[in-house]
Amino acid sequence: MDTSIGGRGDRFPATQWSAIIAAGSTDPTERERALDTLITAYWKPVYKYVRIKWRKSNEDAKDLTQGFFAAAIEKDFFKSYDPAKARFRTFLRICLDAFISNEEKAARRLKRGGDRVLLSIDFESAEDEITRAELPAPDALDEYFDKEWVRSLFGLAVDNLKAECEAKGKIMHFRLFESYYLDEADEAERVTYDRLARESGLSTSNVTNYLAYARREFRRIVLERLREITATDEEFRREARSLLGVEIE
Repeated sequence: MDTSIGGRGDRFPATQWSAIIAAGSTDPTERERALDTLITAYWKPVYKYVRIKWRKSNEDAKDLTQGFFAAAIEKDFFKSYDPAKARFRTFLRICLDAFISNEEKAARRLKRGGDRVLLSIDFESAEDEITRAELPAPDALDEYFDKEWVRSLFGLAVDNLKAECEAKGKIMHFRLFESYYLDEADEAERVTYDRLARESGLSTSNVTNYLAYARREFRRIVLERLREITATDEEFRREARSLLGVEIE
């Protein structure tokens, strides 16, 4: 996705809650909410990374993905995270590699899902994306994990934007956003504002205004989700700068 939609820098989003910190909460409800947030943000890049780097079958990758998050919850992996040393996504990937390495050394195959259902995970969608994408080179797998994390974060934000636009009676705003920013056509064939105006029956000025609204809301949602999965203000600023090219005041 074109990250130029990041827009100008601004204050922190209203949501200041951090799932990384809340994952260590003694409040079961707060802890469960935090872990669900982290799993939602990370399960897809984890699954793809396991499939490709560790050359696991579809079924084994499912087992290991579920098993990794179950172990992270039971053994409190995230408690040792130090944001001064690395991004959380880097820390999580290192934990994942260590987990799989230990599993292989123990020569023990996990029972898929164990006795705990973490989330309703759509592994089929991730598998379909793997089959349609160009696979990374062996020496580019760390970068691949990072890119898949960004892809997952943006995908969740797009889903949120669509749901919010539908709830507010602004579905046309989302459809224009989808056509202009999410269409994967070649640059030469990229849709223009004038073409969107003709196809939607709106004026070009309305198309401009609708897209401005959708960009602003998308950016807000990305920042809110990003704030949830970072541990400190500094990490949040660093990730916002990296993903959206914005400086947060």
